[in-house]
Amino acid sequence: TGLGYVGLQVGLAFSKKFKSIGYDINSQRIKQLKNLNDNTKEVSQKDLKNSKIIFTNNIYELREANFHIVAVPTPINKNKEPDLSNIISASKNIGKILKKKDIVVFESTVFPGLTEEVCIPILEKFSKLKNLKDFEVGYSPERINPGDKKNNFEKLNKLDSSQTSKSLNIIYNAYSKVTKGKIYKTKNIKIAEAAKVI
Repeated sequence: TGLGYVGLQVGLAFSKKFKSIGYDINSQRIKQLKNLNDNTKEVSQKDLKNSKIIFTNNIYELREANFHIVAVPTPINKNKEPDLSNIISASKNIGKILKKKDIVVFESTVFPGLTEEVCIPILEKFSKLKNLKDFEVGYSPERINPGDKKNNFEKLNKLDSSQTSKSLNIIYNAYSKVTKGKIYKTKNIKIAEAAKVI
């Protein structure tokens, strides 16, 4: 979910190893990507052409997926506070299509506690499912530096975190297949959130 300069790179990397669906709420963005045009200039026309990712702005197509990655912007507003509107909206949308045994991984930059205190309750409300019983959530902060073609997603070191050791291993194994960088497991989600902020 989210196909900006982060989400697009993540989606393309995962599509090399897994069947992948790239969702963005912006229909114009989806049209551009289907026409092999990335206006962020982070991904080449060749990479888009060779990718097997399915681009869509229909959230219900994500019902086919069981591993969801959320990479939406969390900019600072004029009051120097994080604008959470995108991550809240994304959580609502994912909640609408969430199924039992799904895993949701957030990559957006957030303050410690947000994933568990804000995102999970929204996922529960809109899915009518129970966290930990029906689905699990992880956090793996994005580390992409815009414009850096040398150190792209597939070469970056990553932090992975989740709610249980079982889902953490699933997340770790998934990311291990799509990046050559080192991946470090953290004890809990708050540690990974704090590390990103620092």
